[in-house]
Amino acid sequence: MRVSTSSTDDSVSTDDSVSTGSSSLLDRTPVIPVVVLHDVAHAVPVAEALVEGGVPVIELTLRTPAALACVEAIAAAVPEILLGVGTVVAPAQVKDALSAGAQFLVSPGTTESLAAAMRETGLPHLPGAATVSEVLRLLELGYEELKFFPAEQSGGAPFLKSLGAPVPQARFCPTGGISAATAASYLALPNVGCVGGSWLTPADAVESGDWARIATLARETTLLG
Repeated sequence: MRVSTSSTDDSVSTDDSVSTGSSSLLDRTPVIPVVVLHDVAHAVPVAEALVEGGVPVIELTLRTPAALACVEAIAAAVPEILLGVGTVVAPAQVKDALSAGAQFLVSPGTTESLAAAMRETGLPHLPGAATVSEVLRLLELGYEELKFFPAEQSGGAPFLKSLGAPVPQARFCPTGGISAATAASYLALPNVGCVGGSWLTPADAVESGDWARIATLARETTLLG
């Protein structure tokens, strides 16, 4: 993610590459699991199952009252996983995610104040975009790695393919409606580094404690890259 942490200007210097270690977030794994948890008791087992399956990355969404407690639990018990917090839609959530232990942030869309708040944390982050104008605005702000959401509903892989010629510098993590059956069509595009997917942690597997199934689904995604 090429973006500095300064928020004193409308533009963001691209001299500093804010990344998750030695590589971009988009290059860590073919599929970033997008996870919704309702019970903090499920947090650590889900994270451990993903790691067992060879996917040491998780995007835990702020869609439930238990979400921040789940982030805290994973941060404390599963240090080997790269812990992201998604569905960040307000600056206050950015601060909460940072305090809970987030290592990267993901937003479904981007406002000026939200972008500034994410930059101020110094954490890698993927700002969301769904239109050409939104992509261009984020490029002006210095971002080259973006979330494309909701992917299937906003034109899917054909839309991203069409962006390759006019804005080749933009790379994407498309998320939203993508399945195991459609992920490969996105990953085949040169401007897609990874996809976000919820199919790795199906609700029935989480509720029943079928961690082996989650590990298997994670393992299958490693073959997509």
